Amino acid sequence: MTRIAAVHGVLAPYRHTQSEITDMVAGTCLPAGSDRRVLDRLHASAGVRSRHMALPLDDYAKIDGFGAANDVFIEVAGDLGADAVRGALRTAGLRPRDVDLLLFTSVTGVAAPSVDARLVGRLGLRPDVKRVPVFGLGCVAGAAGVARLHDYLRGWPDQVAVLLSVELCSLTFQRDDASMANLVASGLFGDGAAALVAVGERFPAPSGWQGAPAAGPSVVATRSRMYPDTGHVMGWAITGSGFQVVLDPAVPDLVRRFLADDVRAFLAEHGLTPGDITGWVCHPGGPKVLDAVSESLALPGGALDVTWRSLSEVGNLSSSSVLHVLRDTLARSAPEPGSPGLMIAMGPGFCCELVLIRW
Repeated sequence: MTRIAAVHGVLAPYRHTQSEITDMVAGTCLPAGSDRRVLDRLHASAGVRSRHMALPLDDYAKIDGFGAANDVFIEVAGDLGADAVRGALRTAGLRPRDVDLLLFTSVTGVAAPSVDARLVGRLGLRPDVKRVPVFGLGCVAGAAGVARLHDYLRGWPDQVAVLLSVELCSLTFQRDDASMANLVASGLFGDGAAALVAVGERFPAPSGWQGAPAAGPSVVATRSRMYPDTGHVMGWAITGSGFQVVLDPAVPDLVRRFLADDVRAFLAEHGLTPGDITGWVCHPGGPKVLDAVSESLALPGGALDVTWRSLSEVGNLSSSSVLHVLRDTLARSAPEPGSPGLMIAMGPGFCCELVLIRW
């Protein structure tokens, strides 16, 4: 089985309280002199206390169009991505030249050459490293990326694969857009990155390697699910000013409608039920989504505490979030060795990705 050798998360350099960000959004998204009570209520109910951002707050009003925002994305994504990969490899006890595959995902900026290509020389990766840049998966990409690493390492069980996620959601905020979707997103999403190192079951550990495979959980199986006639509920509308968020309030209802049956069927194939899961690694999609996950699966109290804490401390980091939750689960109170865990993330499509792990 694939073994997760390390997970390392990093955050954008500028940390602000939710109230400070709310004031910035009021000044950039609402018409002068307008009533901001709806904005204040949305941000207060997001379950977020603070977030990290790519730029100082005052600089967001100075961004002149999509090109300028994307230039910031390329620069900051390179810095955060390099820090995340270096930290993950260091924790795993591996060197950059040990990496055989680098899968990069983001939905908050574009680049050609892609960010992963720009990191090859900077990190000292081998010139023959295989790269897979992925755009468009959004919040689901953290779990989907782990699943695709697992797929790859089943075919190349003696190799090392790295997943890098960088999301700078603040750069997608639309100025002069007082739509409900933009106001909700501006109160929920933050900026950060995460890297995960995985090794195949026949990986020949280098001499003196300290990153013993038992340091992280193994991936047992994965499941991808697309839901019919839901493509309109989440994603981007690409406009002249950049990525305009599409976020339908029906998302929690879709979670209640579909998730439980898919989780139960997936676990049943491995002789398990939701009651057997000792660690829930769930993407923090927002309070209403997390309530829907808990209710539909009848989770015990506290099952999603790590996810709720991540949402409060750093907000929703899109694809990076579930990797931060995995890291925090391992660091704070990893479940009993040998017991099953489940990673869950959802995203545009509308879709779900499930990853069954063993601690």
